[in-house]
Amino acid sequence: MSRPDSLSPLFRSLHSIKGVGDKLAALLTRFFGTPDGQEAIALDILMHMPAGVVDRRRQVDIAEAYFNQIVTLLLHIDRHQPSPQGKPHVPHRVFAHDETGEMQLVFFRVQGGWVEKALPIGEKRYVSGTIGVFNGKKQITHPDYIIEPDKFATLPLVEPVYPLTQGLSSKALAKLVRQVLESLPDIPEWIDPATMAQRRWPGFADAMRMVHLPASPDETQLWAPARQRLAYDEYFVGQLTLQLIRSTVVADRGISRTFTGEVTLKVSSLLPFSLTKGQLAAIDEIRADLASPNRMSRLLQGDVGAGKTIVALMAMAAMVESGAQSAMMAPTELLAAQHFKTLKPLCDAAGLGCELLTGKLPVAKRRAKLAGIASGTTDIVVGTHALFQSGVEFHNLGLTVVDEQHRFGVHQRLALSDKDQHTDLLVMTATPIPRTLVLTHFGDMEVSVLREKPKGRQPIDTAVLSIGEYDRVVSRLQARLDDGAQAFWVCPLVEESEHLNVMAAKDRFAELQKVFADQIALMHGQMSAAAKQAVMTRFAANELKLLVATTVIEVGVDVPNASIMIIEHAERFGLAQLHQLRGRVGRGSTRSSCLLLYKGNLSETAKARLDTIKSTEDGFVIAERDLELRGQGDVLGIRQSGMPGYRLAVPDVHQYLLDFAHDDAKALLARNPGLSGPNDEAARTALYLFRKDLAIPLIRAG
Repeated sequence: MSRPDSLSPLFRSLHSIKGVGDKLAALLTRFFGTPDGQEAIALDILMHMPAGVVDRRRQVDIAEAYFNQIVTLLLHIDRHQPSPQGKPHVPHRVFAHDETGEMQLVFFRVQGGWVEKALPIGEKRYVSGTIGVFNGKKQITHPDYIIEPDKFATLPLVEPVYPLTQGLSSKALAKLVRQVLESLPDIPEWIDPATMAQRRWPGFADAMRMVHLPASPDETQLWAPARQRLAYDEYFVGQLTLQLIRSTVVADRGISRTFTGEVTLKVSSLLPFSLTKGQLAAIDEIRADLASPNRMSRLLQGDVGAGKTIVALMAMAAMVESGAQSAMMAPTELLAAQHFKTLKPLCDAAGLGCELLTGKLPVAKRRAKLAGIASGTTDIVVGTHALFQSGVEFHNLGLTVVDEQHRFGVHQRLALSDKDQHTDLLVMTATPIPRTLVLTHFGDMEVSVLREKPKGRQPIDTAVLSIGEYDRVVSRLQARLDDGAQAFWVCPLVEESEHLNVMAAKDRFAELQKVFADQIALMHGQMSAAAKQAVMTRFAANELKLLVATTVIEVGVDVPNASIMIIEHAERFGLAQLHQLRGRVGRGSTRSSCLLLYKGNLSETAKARLDTIKSTEDGFVIAERDLELRGQGDVLGIRQSGMPGYRLAVPDVHQYLLDFAHDDAKALLARNPGLSGPNDEAARTALYLFRKDLAIPLIRAG
């Protein structure tokens, strides 16, 4: 299935557009941030939405042109007064009039006589710009447009304003947009006629024209029909792609598993605590997935410390009953080691073979472990993503558990499902993800949510203080550590930065070392994995009392005795990060505290963030608030990781359209999984138009 020829004008190289040379093409490619280093194309220009409009429709006489207004005037040009020789700071003035009064047009540092050519004496010209006043006289400095009366139609009376980058002018971009619009083909309609009529939406091409060449400023508003329509399209195509991925991943290539209940019973009897309602519900949902002939593709969301690892263990124990193995992948060796530490004693007691694969195993040991995995004596293997890519042969792999989802996008989910045709997939994330984002990024997965904290977890007292209280904080900390407590002290940077006035971990470590001597250690991301592991081992064994660190400890560090978390420059961290960091304490039986230290005057947003953290420990409440304060790209940490960012939809305004898009995409594929009918050609066109070619090979024959 190849891209329809009708779309070719939109997929042409920028070089084929008049006025675009190598330099401008390279600039636009960088600016539009095109995928995988591909060059930008005409379509990218079309998808670049205006940020606002300039309204030049106010055509008045000089007498009615008021200070600071944007107006369009028809002026009679009287005389020029060029800058005096050798005085470039004195402007070139042009005197003009109409029936109601006089005014001046002012130009600084003019060269080459172009002003005289543009405004010939004795002739009339339309001039558009902002009215200023100098010495009591009206003037326009550097008019935006100077147009001959017979070419008035070329003056954009409602002019879109685009986000720009260094070296790109608004006029140049507007010119390119107009050229691309001229070659816009007829595009088949993928929204059904009843919906179009009900919502009073224009077609795709008309919507693009309204946004880029508006007849009135209203047409460009984010809630205007044109922008709503385009936002819906972007959501719809995203949802269609995720649904196609889901139908591919979940396609009935799974295995219907049967369970005896023996192993899971044994494991649950060994747990030192009873499972929460949420954990029991999640385990039931997972077992139902495993028993069905479809493959499982499930996201397990649980706040820090909600007990996701135990739910995963119960799923892996059920797998053993059905005669299959499980693999658990973590993003770092540190986290893999931690999961292993939780699982190993329970597995040993229940008679399950559990092994940890790390990159540093001696050859003989590695060979022995691989042999156990290949023969099937090992039931559960824990390691990092990398380890499963390098020659690990399973006897019968039935379940893959992946920790920390948002570093693990749609492409990885597909690649994983291709690697082993029948394995079920359980993904765990400690980032509480608001519902709208679950739809956007994980619409291909079913979702289980753990909301309660395990029994016995203590609430965490959170306080906000200025760094001015440093001495008091340190003396209080000293008293707590003398009583046997352990603490984290987190800084945003490893080393001092010339650009940021921020206390770095190394400097803070040096300061605190004067007080705490050999009870303190430093940990940061520039250290080797072995060095980090050595520090963590000493801290976990209570040989160290205070750990100064960067956000390397954000994910998965588990030291139950640590009950104090101090976050310096808390105003520089995002909500999700503050929440994750705080979750590193409160894991034991003692009451824990978290201290947020800020520096200087707080901005409104920073204040709102710190207030939110202080007032609640519910990760889902925090995530929703984070979405309001930051916008969705940041909440999942996806600005950096190439997950879908939006170009036409503005989530704050258009979020309500996501539900429609989700339901419509689902209904379309239920009706025709192959998208093969004449009506579905439009939906296939939409996938190409929004560059979701990834999804095209997944369209199954109905």
